[in-house]
Amino acid sequence: MQKNLRELSGLPLITRAIRKCVAVGLFDEIWVNSEHPQFGEIAAAEGVNFHLRPVELGNEKATSEQYIAEFLEKHPCECLVQVHSIAPLLTAREVEQFVMALDSGDYDCLLSVELIQIECAYRDNPINFSYAEKTNSQDLDPVQRVCWSISAWRRETFLAAVATGKCATYSGRIGYHPVSRLAGHVIKTEEDLKIAEALLPLVSDY
Repeated sequence: MQKNLRELSGLPLITRAIRKCVAVGLFDEIWVNSEHPQFGEIAAAEGVNFHLRPVELGNEKATSEQYIAEFLEKHPCECLVQVHSIAPLLTAREVEQFVMALDSGDYDCLLSVELIQIECAYRDNPINFSYAEKTNSQDLDPVQRVCWSISAWRRETFLAAVATGKCATYSGRIGYHPVSRLAGHVIKTEEDLKIAEALLPLVSDY
């Protein structure tokens, strides 16, 4: 809760996310999803909807898959787009581009990714380069780092996976949509917040 209420340049992260979604003008409905009633007051002040999820879905043991499923079970829709308040450098323009990519593609799940075009390894093994030769970084295939700044799921596919005990987060046809390095910055620590504060002047809109 406290993280979403932290201010960035005088504006709470949750408020910044709401206004970003409103500015896009592409969503049929905008919802704030939280187990804390205080967020309902913020949602009302911003003119959007509020979903009060069960308290147990707000503790450290609860997963995002659980609270997304709980929301989708109660709110019929075609797709759910989740815009994370802890990714404040994601711009309204990038949200718009993401939604357009979702509409134009046949996706059940669309994930935001940051393209890392530098030599990357996993468990001491190269991923996108070879020990056999030295390649210029600009010629490498970029690694797609899922950053969770913005994500989307088709309701029917997601809930069908939940009903059969499968992983719903990665179900159906999955797509990857690139966002900027700034948009990929997610706030989890105090240092992350300070970095976002320093980078905010580089962002042209919410």
